[in-house]
Amino acid sequence: MQKRDDAKDLQRRRGPASLLCCGVTGIGRMGIERVYRRFVHKEAVFEICCERFDAVVEEIVRQRELLEEYIAVHGEFASSLAPVECRCEAPEAARQMAWAGRLAGTGPMAAVAGAMAQRAAVAGLEAGAEEAIVDNGGDIYIKAVRAVTIRLYTGGTQLGGRLAFAIRPEDTPVAVCSSSGRMGHSLSLGDCDLATVVARDGALADAAATRAANMVRAENDIDEALEAVASIDGVEGVLIVKNERIGLAGHLPPLAKVM
Repeated sequence: MQKRDDAKDLQRRRGPASLLCCGVTGIGRMGIERVYRRFVHKEAVFEICCERFDAVVEEIVRQRELLEEYIAVHGEFASSLAPVECRCEAPEAARQMAWAGRLAGTGPMAAVAGAMAQRAAVAGLEAGAEEAIVDNGGDIYIKAVRAVTIRLYTGGTQLGGRLAFAIRPEDTPVAVCSSSGRMGHSLSLGDCDLATVVARDGALADAAATRAANMVRAENDIDEALEAVASIDGVEGVLIVKNERIGLAGHLPPLAKVM
């Protein structure tokens, strides 16, 4: 979801959070129960499953500080709704976000939550964890050793939270990021109930989900949005929900129905 013109709004905030319904999307559990711990940093709310929780949260704080320092000097990075080139002193997260924004045709801040989720999860893995799942307000990065269920929440439609992705461990690491024109506090240029993108890169999945949600104002916009977003290099699959219509394109994890 495209970020508002405010450097303070670095992370998206969406609705109530719990293990089974974290904002637009949520992490369910299959088989042995996982333990998720919540970490709140400024306005960002993370749900984290990683035995090296310390390394994950340290990386979140570090990356946030680096990005804020860059934005303090280059405010256009935070305010632009169109792709922005990075300066030579940009931190790696900013470069990743700018790259994703160029591919998706969005401002770089459309990729911030996915980029942060990925970098936090990778830090936990590099610290020795076997598994890392980081949900940053509905933008999720997963490296799993067992199956993970991602519930897709579509707001007030009849579908509600009854759809889910079944993520197999052999299909990870992977990012599952969502955007909506109906839910949350971030800016969306469309009126989409839910746009969810699957990609290997968290920033790209996030920016592409923003692009998809921006394009959909009515049900007849879904096909064009699917075609545009599925053609972005690096996007594996996209799901779009508007009212009671669901559109799918590309290679997505198996859909599972949950009660």
